[in-house]
Formats: sequence, C-alpha cells, structure tokens
Amino acid sequence: MTKQDRWYSSPTQVFWCCKALINGRVISHKTEIREVKGWRLGAIIHLLKSKYGWPIHTEYKGSEYVAHYSLRPGTDITQLNYPASAKVLADGGDT
Repeated sequence: MTKQDRWYSSPTQVFWCCKALINGRVISHKTEIREVKGWRLGAIIHLLKSKYGWPIHTEYKGSEYVAHYSLRPGTDITQLNYPASAKVLADGGDT
C-alpha cells in the first residue's frame, strides 16, 4: 500500500496497537515505547474497548503492577470494528 492509498499519512500508534493485538501479541506500555516510541497505550486500549467494542483482556504483572493487554482467546478478528487509522487491517492488509 502506498502512502497515497492511506487515508492517514502513516501508521499510527492506534494502528500499531490494533495490528499487535490481532496478531496475537501481548503488549504493554514498555512494548509500545520500545517499538513505536508511543506513550498512550492505556488510552488507546480504553478507546478500543469502549468505542469499538474490542474484547481486550488486561493482566497486571510484576511488583509494579504493569498492565499487559491481549485479545481474549477465541476472538473472531473478522468481526472487530476498526478505528479509521487501522481500517486496512480489517481487509487483511499490512499484517
């Protein structure tokens, strides 16, 4: 997909988060910082859960009680409602 084909100019933190989750990854704030230099993972997760209805599982780990996020087992990713910046993932693109 070329830059001109995207509604948004480049993959966003929301795109990264959606892609990681549908690829079966468990992600944390530390993962986001390391991979995309982001810092709003909690807000993105809240948006995906509340506005888009994503079935996201949260597990708190370690002495610092760090949140780790993943899609609930058995989630049908073809039925997810995607944010505008991640719509290309709904068609199997950029995965």
